[in-house]
Amino acid sequence: MNQSWWEFQVTGEPSLEELLFWRLQTLGAQGTASQVIGQMVRLTVYVPHPQISEETLTQLAQQLQADALTLGYTSPTVGWQIIHEEDWAQSWKAFWHIQPVGKRLLICPEWQTPPPTDRLVLRLNPGSAFGTGEHATTQLCLLALEAQALTGTILADIGCGSGILSVAALLLGADQVYAVDTDPLAVDAAQAGRDLNGFTPKQMTVAQGSIEQLAQRLPQPVDGFCCNILAEVILRLIPQFHEITQPGSWGILSGLLAAQGAQIADVLQGYGWHVVQEQYLGDWCCLQIQRTDALSQAA
Repeated sequence: MNQSWWEFQVTGEPSLEELLFWRLQTLGAQGTASQVIGQMVRLTVYVPHPQISEETLTQLAQQLQADALTLGYTSPTVGWQIIHEEDWAQSWKAFWHIQPVGKRLLICPEWQTPPPTDRLVLRLNPGSAFGTGEHATTQLCLLALEAQALTGTILADIGCGSGILSVAALLLGADQVYAVDTDPLAVDAAQAGRDLNGFTPKQMTVAQGSIEQLAQRLPQPVDGFCCNILAEVILRLIPQFHEITQPGSWGILSGLLAAQGAQIADVLQGYGWHVVQEQYLGDWCCLQIQRTDALSQAA
């Protein structure tokens, strides 16, 4: 049976993205997408039509616009419509194109043919899951992965979304990746992306959950991990990073506004992590970190 969905879109200034994304989670979305549209960012969420009323959507739109004005930003444009499942699966494809990232990667939608290239081609069809390589936070993570010596390593991908970072790590030489996401649609998309790129479930294990589930599944501490999610969530996870790592392990943290980097770095230091490098793209920040020693008393 073909299900209908609310497609709820918000277009606003990039600095508002985290706030917008956070508010949109209150809808109980079963899929999310982010696109850069000129100088603006467009967030889209998908919610089953019977799950939420149009009155609730109207109230949320008013709240989002009030938030922006309170913070001194231009009021975002908000809209919604009912779409059918096949439309949901196809609507965003027109906005996504082949994209080189860094020096070695080429992100290619499944429905397009990559040109002749010496780059590592990463095929992707994320569906409704976050992570197409378009957004600055994903690009920063991909650049950070490219800078790591990944050959022979075992990694974790916390909040894997479409699985783009996991697949990139394997293409760049990692032996094995353990990926988790709390969204079941993201788990499906990551598994599909793994298969599309010719990797096995042993090379890329995907499961629903977060760092707790990772800690239970890992046979040994990982060499490194990626975590491209909201700053508030990263702050909650920092005390648990030691559960999947060992001294010397490294991490890549993104999903952070540039102004949030210092706060995250301060908290990390209290749990035995050192910021090795900071990278910025637009309003966004990526921290490359390393576990230096045993946990301090803050843990």
